[in-house]
Amino acid sequence: MGGYENGDSPAAAAWEGGVILGVDGGTTSTVCVCLPAAMPPPEAPGSVAVLSRAIAGCSNRNSIGENAALETLEQVMMQALTMANTDRSAVVAVCLSVSGVNHPSDQQRMLDWICNLFPRNAKFYVENDAVAALASGTMGKLHGCVLIAGTGSIAYGVTEDGKVARAAGAGPVLGDWGSGYGIAAQALTAVIKSHDGRGPQTNLTRDIIRKLEISSPDELIGWAYADPSWARIAALVPVVVSAAEDGDKVANTILHDAVQELAESVVAVVRRLTLCGEDGKDQFPLVLVGGVLEGNKKWDISGEVIKCISKVFPGVCPIRPEVSMRTDIRCYEVYLISHCNSLEIEHSEALDSLVEPAIGAALLASSHLRKESKLQNGS
Repeated sequence: MGGYENGDSPAAAAWEGGVILGVDGGTTSTVCVCLPAAMPPPEAPGSVAVLSRAIAGCSNRNSIGENAALETLEQVMMQALTMANTDRSAVVAVCLSVSGVNHPSDQQRMLDWICNLFPRNAKFYVENDAVAALASGTMGKLHGCVLIAGTGSIAYGVTEDGKVARAAGAGPVLGDWGSGYGIAAQALTAVIKSHDGRGPQTNLTRDIIRKLEISSPDELIGWAYADPSWARIAALVPVVVSAAEDGDKVANTILHDAVQELAESVVAVVRRLTLCGEDGKDQFPLVLVGGVLEGNKKWDISGEVIKCISKVFPGVCPIRPEVSMRTDIRCYEVYLISHCNSLEIEHSEALDSLVEPAIGAALLASSHLRKESKLQNGS
């Protein structure tokens, strides 16, 4: 794709005041939303006007390489602008929140790249995907903890004074065992062990063979190494959940182990940042994001994670950001978490709010713009 002639653009924006792009880039998919830059700050319960929403594939540079990741990011941003009946000249700010961006050098490379795509007066922000995921549940306010469990997993926390901490998120080689990849990899290992006589019998053997349309566990080796992409392996998680729901002991153990891993990651972050207060009882928001944590199953992984965390920190306030997929809806209802003590929920239950990480990224960009404007105006 072509770049932008870096400079002041004569092109007129389709939306007065320009637009903001928020990008949530993951290993499975990448989502970009386009919001009007002139929207009022979401400081109270209300709604966020979404002009468009585009979806593309993986943008994790550690999974598919940097060039392919950047191509995906550009593709999804241009698609979102086209869907909003505008173009890159209307962009006033972009927040890229991408998995695999963990070091300042990673951020700088991405900043150098994106500066050539949009007008020189646009503002750019690059974060790890955990940052936008947190903002999606707290309406752009970076305070609390987020747990992401999709293809990969990470726990990330921020205090009100800007201190940060993370746990896990190091990729499958270094142990994202509560992630979708980790769950599926353990299931595949269990099938091989059972076939070899090194492990107990499990219905995972039958179920995975059926899912992959192969004839025996011997074919798993060829299947796994033909394309060992993280998302392809993680796609087997529903098979594991289904087996556990049907009473398979091996599958049940794998999910319980995943719950412990995910809960321990959150506990580590919360303790390091003292988000729970000195006595461990203060309330704090916990945003839950990712396909593994979807709470609409009989074997509710997120519910079990919340129970484990609640035993250690009774003040945890779980939030599950979501997004309506109805094509006739352009306005997404959101819920502001300003003070946890205003939430009338049981700690074992999660509050659902119709926001997603890509919108969280856009809200972060909007928040940064307002702060910079106040500083420039001396207020």
